[in-house]
Amino acid sequence: MTNPELSVWTSYYIDLSPEDAVLELKKHGINAAELSDEHGEMLLKRGDPKTVGAEYKAFLEKENFTMTQGHLWLKIRLCTDEDAYEKLCGWLDLYHAIGIRHGVLHVDRCGNEPDLTWEEKAAKNIAILKKVDEYLGEREFKVCLENIGGIAATIEQINYMIDAVGDRHLGICLDTGHLNLAEDKDQVRFIRTAGGRLHALHIADNEGEKDQHMMPYGRGQVKFDRIVAALKEIGYCDLFNLEIPGERIAPLPVRGYKLEYIKKCYDYLMSL
Repeated sequence: MTNPELSVWTSYYIDLSPEDAVLELKKHGINAAELSDEHGEMLLKRGDPKTVGAEYKAFLEKENFTMTQGHLWLKIRLCTDEDAYEKLCGWLDLYHAIGIRHGVLHVDRCGNEPDLTWEEKAAKNIAILKKVDEYLGEREFKVCLENIGGIAATIEQINYMIDAVGDRHLGICLDTGHLNLAEDKDQVRFIRTAGGRLHALHIADNEGEKDQHMMPYGRGQVKFDRIVAALKEIGYCDLFNLEIPGERIAPLPVRGYKLEYIKKCYDYLMSL
């Protein structure tokens, strides 16, 4: 089985344009990335999503750079904001035009309605996700629901929502940092239960108290060797993507040195 390709979320270079972020990653030997929400928003401000997406796709092809994963609108309130669905459709059009196949999405925690049961919150999300499924139609695109506290903290909660909508356009994104903060921290069980629905990763570490978004093998607690073994067990072959904003508060040259370390860690993990 081919190992999943190493990828770093473009917001590692949030101070650069979407194009320059890619060029900086390439300079340090990283040839794949998840398009960040911030860079997605920059692109959307340029004009028609389909036209802008096609232009950015041409740039990526010219640079021989892989971008099959993108983070959809991070602050979306899917069930709360009246215009959220329409705006999300613009994001989906942009990402599909770029060639992104897996868009990571946070479901709505419905924090403005604290008296709702979990089932009621899930039903609200499911109703919108069904509309998203219809909108995507025959396009090859998976909206990957990310594990987050309050509404999608467990693999069972995520699978419940996917089961209600169907697999055609829904998948799963595992955020290892989020899971390390959950009541059930079992990364291996999450991966095995997700199985073929797992299409995206946010690889990050923390010390178990807050979402620090650190790279592997620092001060954190996540057992990445077990994660990689479980990914190989289920045949995961999409991006091995790091979401590590906790590492980006550094000058450009230092961020480059960190990427060299990350590559070494990746090579070690894939050799296990």
